[in-house]
Amino acid sequence: MSDGWLLARALRSPGQTLELDAGAWTDLLAIARAEQMIGTLAHRLNALELPGSVQRILTDARASAEQGRVAALWEAEVARRVLAPLGVPVVLLKGTAFVAAGLKAGQGRSIGDLDILVPRAAIDAVEKALLRNGWEWVKPDPYDDAYYRRWMHELPPLIHRDRDRMIDVHHTILPLTARITPDADALLDDSVEIAPGVRTLSPNDMLVHAAAHLFADGDLAGGMRNLWDVHCLIEEYGSDGLMVRAQQHGLGREMKRALRLASALYGDAEGVSPVDWLYLRRMTARDGWGRPRRMLVRQAFYIRSHWIRMPPTMLARHLWTKWRKGAADRGSA
Repeated sequence: MSDGWLLARALRSPGQTLELDAGAWTDLLAIARAEQMIGTLAHRLNALELPGSVQRILTDARASAEQGRVAALWEAEVARRVLAPLGVPVVLLKGTAFVAAGLKAGQGRSIGDLDILVPRAAIDAVEKALLRNGWEWVKPDPYDDAYYRRWMHELPPLIHRDRDRMIDVHHTILPLTARITPDADALLDDSVEIAPGVRTLSPNDMLVHAAAHLFADGDLAGGMRNLWDVHCLIEEYGSDGLMVRAQQHGLGREMKRALRLASALYGDAEGVSPVDWLYLRRMTARDGWGRPRRMLVRQAFYIRSHWIRMPPTMLARHLWTKWRKGAADRGSA
């Protein structure tokens, strides 16, 4: 039965795909689309002599990824122009940072929202500047809006009314309710200018952010893509000083797990524990149509993601409030 391992093996050893039959190709492409890695796969297989029908799909995927890259860089440039008068550092995060810096992790990468990091002291000024220049709030619900502003690591998401593009403005990399408090000042202080007014996190902080996003702030959705980022960043930059930096942010355990799992999926799989394999079962839980499977494992990690985000009493109050609002909305429909 196919699952995410089919995609992992294709990315790790592209030549193995030459042995796939038509059914296996269908599975591989469906899983790659579901994991938003079809562009990455297309880039990895670019030099191979593939069946014509597969080649056409991957050619389209490369073109789509290139269009996404250009759009992401344009959004970053527009944000830079809007925020430049404020005189605050604007640090690109995640996919946009990878393509702006020309990193291997950005090759063929699917990029959604523009994510930026700014000093918390400047967050109000940044929001006002964006609102003056065409962005609008996405969260109409007062509870959601207040929750973001008090407890989250970012503003409520904003969308540009003309370009229909989202921007997430972060002031740190984990929710304020989480048990871990990364050093946001250090993230900004050690960021790297890659062009006038455009910065990225330092290489080690990019890796720490990927680990934080995966293991301290979510249910592992998109885990295969995030671990591919980790794999590529390690190949490009190495790991000198990485664990010291991860410990500084309180994310040493998460960083070690990210390195082990990235190696398991895309490397030599050394040092993987039984618990690590449970994480891998969640990340690779796709069927040959790209649909989610292993629902019990998925549900367990979904519950875990809420558990690690906030203390139990706060979590109970939050879920109760969300349930009451949902019930009220259903009743009025």
